[in-house]
Amino acid sequence: MRIEIRSRDGLARAGHLAHEDLAFPSPTATDVAGLFPSLRGRTYENVPISADEAFVSAWFNPGDEPRAVHPAFFSPVPPGEAVMVANWGTVLADPSAYVRHLVRVIGSTPPDAPRYAPASATPMNVSLLVWTGFDLFDYVAVDLASVQGRFLLPEGELGAEAVASGLCACEGCVAGDIARHNRSALDREVALVRQFILEGRLRDLVDSRCRFSAPMVGILRLLDREYSFVERWTPVTGPTPMRANSAEALSRPEVRRFAERVLERYHPPRKDTVVLLPCSARKPYSLSQSHRLYSSAVRGRAHELIVTSPLGIVPRELELCYPAGHYDVPVTGYWDAEEISVIAATLREYLLRHSFDRVIAHLDGGALHVAEAAAEGAGCVLERTVVDGRPTSEASLSALDAVLDGSSRTVEDPLRGLGLFQFGVEIDRSGLRTRGRYPRLQYLRGSTPIFGIDLEAGLLRPTFEGWRRLGEGYRVMIDAFVPQGDILAPGVLDVDPRIRPGDEVLVVGPLALATGRAAMSADEMRASTRGVAVKRRKVMKLERE
Repeated sequence: MRIEIRSRDGLARAGHLAHEDLAFPSPTATDVAGLFPSLRGRTYENVPISADEAFVSAWFNPGDEPRAVHPAFFSPVPPGEAVMVANWGTVLADPSAYVRHLVRVIGSTPPDAPRYAPASATPMNVSLLVWTGFDLFDYVAVDLASVQGRFLLPEGELGAEAVASGLCACEGCVAGDIARHNRSALDREVALVRQFILEGRLRDLVDSRCRFSAPMVGILRLLDREYSFVERWTPVTGPTPMRANSAEALSRPEVRRFAERVLERYHPPRKDTVVLLPCSARKPYSLSQSHRLYSSAVRGRAHELIVTSPLGIVPRELELCYPAGHYDVPVTGYWDAEEISVIAATLREYLLRHSFDRVIAHLDGGALHVAEAAAEGAGCVLERTVVDGRPTSEASLSALDAVLDGSSRTVEDPLRGLGLFQFGVEIDRSGLRTRGRYPRLQYLRGSTPIFGIDLEAGLLRPTFEGWRRLGEGYRVMIDAFVPQGDILAPGVLDVDPRIRPGDEVLVVGPLALATGRAAMSADEMRASTRGVAVKRRKVMKLERE
């Protein structure tokens, strides 16, 4: 069985599955026994997930395709063959075991292998199963529910009498056939999952479905904590807006990655004075009415740092990048203790790393509590400039203006910020001029484009000339050919390990250079035998010596 991946959303994949002369969309639920007749007669593969390594080594039989795998024992999987995790449904009620075993299974099987979770999928949990990397499902779990008289919906289950309640108008409900309804409900949910993957919004769907199951919420939270594992698969850009509608938003991998890059890659253009500002509903912040007022008061006399949930802190130079320029959060005016603690820790670390001479808080409410906790932890004296509880009032803005009197001015440039955040490089701006109106900026040398800003993705887009200013990182090395289309994984020889899906990359080969956007993570490019590694944009042939 082959999987042709068209779109990724974290561990989730959407595309097509092909087996012999059959093809169907992926992820999918189907009659798996019909695809793999050998499943009816195979033995010694139905080993409990909880079995230890000694027992599994003695008794487990991987069999033919789908190749059975067990978290305690792995044998080599031939390229492209489907893998099956027997008894996977038994760990859905144990979040800790689910995540622990998932990390081992995903990390020990080929990234381009279709993954089958037998006897597991229901309309309520299939979004989570796909989110955690599975592609192929059967109807065993829903057929068992039908025999037990359980009416299944994505929101949970009801009694058999619900088939005649008018809750659903599927053909099964019209005929009074609960088994037919349950299969149809699973098929509809899988189709919805596919669509959400294509739109890069599967996390939104998973967040909503998890509310009906405590174990599912537990799995989602524990998986987010496996940051070093999930971050490798998490795209650097995503849907607009990124909806931060639940407490889990604080630990989402893209949110944590943003905070880590702010601390580890970015450094401010000045260290004398930093002013802490509240966020705004409009993105980028600079286009909001409130931030126009703040900028008029600051006038470049301090480093501007926005305090916001769930991202923590957003330097003004980074307000265009994802997800800073693309998130939406419920605005209630209330910050809970977890928000304050997590964001204060990030701000405290930022203040400690950069040792500002002055820290000015033009904040109120929960954001001010964050600043106070951070300043106390960093040993900073906090200067407050909101005098009447309203940061945009004339009195507060006048206080902000006055406290900065006599400070020198510094220009904060998105080119500098995005270069540090995206590539870890402070870009040499000498000889460059700017064209366009903020935020739609282009950087040129003379009439030659060097960098553009892709606002939808929140990324710098370098030209070939631009890449010369970015050092040696974010390269994908290919064999001696001139790309005629997208670059496929088999043609990749080496890759910068920092590359994630969605990153801007430079493809380098003996015969050509190409610019484009990564479709896979670095690990997946190295280990895949098929699929698009880089979506090519432009190619430049190299002259042979």
